[in-house]
Amino acid sequence: MNSQEAVLTIKNLSFGYSKDNLIYKDFNLEVKNNELISIVGTSGSGKSTLFELISKNLKPIKGTITSKKVSCIYQDPYSSFHPSFKVIDQIKDVIDTSKNLEEKLQALLEKLDLSVELINKKPHELSGGQLQRCSILRALLMEPNLLLVDEPTSALDNIVAIEVMKLLINNLDKCGMLLITHDNSLANWSSDKIINLNELQKD
Repeated sequence: MNSQEAVLTIKNLSFGYSKDNLIYKDFNLEVKNNELISIVGTSGSGKSTLFELISKNLKPIKGTITSKKVSCIYQDPYSSFHPSFKVIDQIKDVIDTSKNLEEKLQALLEKLDLSVELINKKPHELSGGQLQRCSILRALLMEPNLLLVDEPTSALDNIVAIEVMKLLINNLDKCGMLLITHDNSLANWSSDKIINLNELQKD
């Protein structure tokens, strides 16, 4: 993929949970391959709403959202895994198993400090930090063009969080990334561009 190719384009987006109280009005955004853009703002500013709009769980009142292949990393990993099935089976359900991904799987397991034994367990048998790293593993194995990432390091200690963010950034040669966070220091450290929704809503 061309490094300058758009993986997400939002044009003239308007959305609100009521038409009299719009969270977004004529909002535009483009994320390119090899680019990390952070969306920051206080609680209730619309960060997670934007995530849901891009994921097509919500429909805009006006405007268009177009994207290439998307994978998501959610803030609460327990909500993104079914409790009754092994983690590895839920990973295999969403990846292209026709490709030989064994080598990539092994490399990512090592980088995320995971093991084959661990991913053969059910979600409730893992800690929050372990399961969040499994969520990141699954998202990367899906080989997306766009990573939608919602507070990816909130369940991780500081040292592991830095290593995980480095891994995500190193993957940007293959995709673009939209990071939703309340952590301004994380956004400043990692981003090519930062959009502050609180500032946007003052306009």
